[in-house]
Amino acid sequence: MRLCSIASGSSGNCIYVGSQKTHLLIDAGISGKRIEAGLNELGMKTSEMDGILITHEHSDHICGLGVVARKCGIPIYATPGTIEAIQKAKSLGSIDKDLFCEIEPDRDFTLGDVTISPVAISHDAAQPAAYIVGQGEKSIGVITDLGKYDQYIIDRLQGLDVLLLEANHDIHMLEVGNYPYYLKQRILGDRGHLSNELSGRLLCHLLHDKFKTVLLGHLSKENNYEKLAYETVRLEIAMGDNPYKGDDFPIYVAKRDVISQIIEA
Repeated sequence: MRLCSIASGSSGNCIYVGSQKTHLLIDAGISGKRIEAGLNELGMKTSEMDGILITHEHSDHICGLGVVARKCGIPIYATPGTIEAIQKAKSLGSIDKDLFCEIEPDRDFTLGDVTISPVAISHDAAQPAAYIVGQGEKSIGVITDLGKYDQYIIDRLQGLDVLLLEANHDIHMLEVGNYPYYLKQRILGDRGHLSNELSGRLLCHLLHDKFKTVLLGHLSKENNYEKLAYETVRLEIAMGDNPYKGDDFPIYVAKRDVISQIIEA
C-alpha cells in the first residue's frame, strides 16, 4: 500500500492511493494534464486507474473530473448526494451516468485487492465523505475538508498506518487576514476546515505504536504556510495527553503544485 499527493491545497486536490494491483485517485480537483503528469512521475497513467473516489463536489476536488472521465472512462465513486451535485455542475460538461457508482458512509466496498471504507465528515457540501483504503492489516486514511471532529471520527480512524490529514489554516492568520467576515466564519465553523491546532489534537487521538507517517494537507495559500503547520502539529502532539512526541514518527507537508514523496504503509 502506498500514498502520494499529486496536489493538495485550497486551489486543487488529487491524491493517489493504491496497492501493486489496484490504483485509485481520491478527488480530481486539478486539470487532467496535471493529473497525468503527476501519475507519470509515479510510473503510471491516468488510464490505469481503477476508480476515482470523490470526497465532495467543490471545484477544488472535481474540476478535472469531466475531462478524465470522458477520456479514460474511469468509474467514479461517491455518495448519492455528491453524485447529484456533480451532475448539476455545468462546468464539468457531460459525464456518462453509467460511470457513477453510489457508495454509503460506514459501508465498506472492495475494488480489486483493496477495501475502501467511506467515512462521513462535516463540511458545507451535499454529502461529503473521507476514505480509508486498506489491504490486509495495512490501511491509509485521507481526511480533509473536515469542519470538526468528534468521537465518531476518532473511532473510525483508529489503527491507521498512514494518514493524510487536513491542516488548513492558522487561526490567527485567518482572523487578521483579508478574507471577508462571512468566509472567515465559514472556514472556522463546524462545516469548514480544520486548523493546524485541531489537526494536531485530532492526531493525538489516533497515534499508536505502529503508526508510520502523517502527511499534512489542504493548506490554505493565504492563511497558512508549511513550517507553521508542521511546528503547530508537532507542538500539539508534545503537549497532548498521549505518550508520543512530535519526532516519534515522520510528519510531512503536502504541497499545492508539487507531488509528494511516495509514502508506504
